[in-house]
Amino acid sequence: MASVATSIASADAQSFPQHLKMPTCNSRAPLKKRSKRKHESLSSSLCATLVEHQLGLSINVLMLLVMTHICFPSLRSSTIHYFTLSYYDAQTGLYNPGCQDLKFVSLCIIVFTALRAAAMDYVLVPMARKCGIHKKKATIRFAEQTWLVLYYATFWILGTYLVYESPYFNNLPAMWSDFPTRSMTGLFKLYYLAQFGFWLQQILVINIEERRKDHWQMFTHHIITCLLLIGSYGYYQTKVGNVILCLMDVVDLVFPIAKLLKYMGLQTACDIAFGVFMLSWFVARHVFYLAVCWSLYADVPVEMPYGCYNAVTGDKTSEDGGSDVLSNVLHAYTSGSADVCFNKKIHYGFLGLLLALQVITIIWFGMICRVAYRVILGKGADDTRSDDEEEEEEEEEGEEDTLETVRDFSTKEPELRLAPQEEEVGVESLRFTRRPSPAAKRTAEKSRASGISIPGNHKELLGRIGCDKPAGGS
Repeated sequence: MASVATSIASADAQSFPQHLKMPTCNSRAPLKKRSKRKHESLSSSLCATLVEHQLGLSINVLMLLVMTHICFPSLRSSTIHYFTLSYYDAQTGLYNPGCQDLKFVSLCIIVFTALRAAAMDYVLVPMARKCGIHKKKATIRFAEQTWLVLYYATFWILGTYLVYESPYFNNLPAMWSDFPTRSMTGLFKLYYLAQFGFWLQQILVINIEERRKDHWQMFTHHIITCLLLIGSYGYYQTKVGNVILCLMDVVDLVFPIAKLLKYMGLQTACDIAFGVFMLSWFVARHVFYLAVCWSLYADVPVEMPYGCYNAVTGDKTSEDGGSDVLSNVLHAYTSGSADVCFNKKIHYGFLGLLLALQVITIIWFGMICRVAYRVILGKGADDTRSDDEEEEEEEEEGEEDTLETVRDFSTKEPELRLAPQEEEVGVESLRFTRRPSPAAKRTAEKSRASGISIPGNHKELLGRIGCDKPAGGS
């Protein structure tokens, strides 16, 4: 009887195409082998711990800074710069830039890390489930995009307000006048330093999240953005920095909104939002942005001629701007009230960075046009930069596959269902496996919603964040 059943099953298996073959009753579905935990170096384990416990570590660092400031009065002159804006001028009521501002930037990095993790874990992921999103990857992506909407909505509105109230609103040459412009309001300084901290933190985020197809373009974009922020703040060019941040933020606000509509299944609204996104991208990043680049090329030699200037009064002290770049670009962090110089190398160095950023945005715009082509064909807007949003079902060890295969053709042919074949087996062939307990299953499936999936042996995570040594390495 056993041989007959086996023969029938074998004949059935051979009579169907390869993609419709199914396991017979006496066959076991291939199980995913769980790799044994390999030896991890100290640095690898540390990296995994930092990623897995980012919320707790951020809170602990904040508490440590607060307790140090409270309990050690002798250190307050140093720790105070973490919590307040530095270099206040009581005579003018304005603030100046300086190296102590980097402490406030470091605090912003910690605060944004904690806020992002807490918001995603305890607010945004539950919100995604209430919106009808239940797949793990889609839930995490929804939370990530919602966080970006909250951030960019806040800082784009604030940045636009600062531009509107400034003398360089509708007057691009005014961005370069009165060099070096050291004084700024407290609100402007808070805005600029917080943006600085956010973009530094974004470098960490893109290496924590699952990598997209354009990971290295995104990484390069963030590096260039941070270099421009460091240089513009240190070289007293925060006015043009404000304008460029607004041009970038308006696009970064519209795009996650379109993604959220997609996750919620509102495809028509998503396509409309994508059209708005595409228009805002082109206007902001390829029209207004290039206008700023042209102003840097054409207006700067007129508004701030090459030479050296008194950093306090702004008076020109020399016609020769010299050839040094680094000490001048980082002047606010290192030199204080000493003269600051402007020369051809600095001029075209800034222009080169801005144009490099433009090249990256052109590459991305090409991807956007591909999506637009899909919309025209009626396929719907889909982010070609994204990884596969469909979550793959995870197989558990010891679980048997359902012995039923369904053929579903687009021509609406009837479904073909094959009943299982019975086979008599002896007691010696019986195998028992322990089924995992519900608690163990929940533990195995648990992962942080803040963009991190922690595998059992940290191997996948360490490879993703670049902390794991390659096999055979020294």
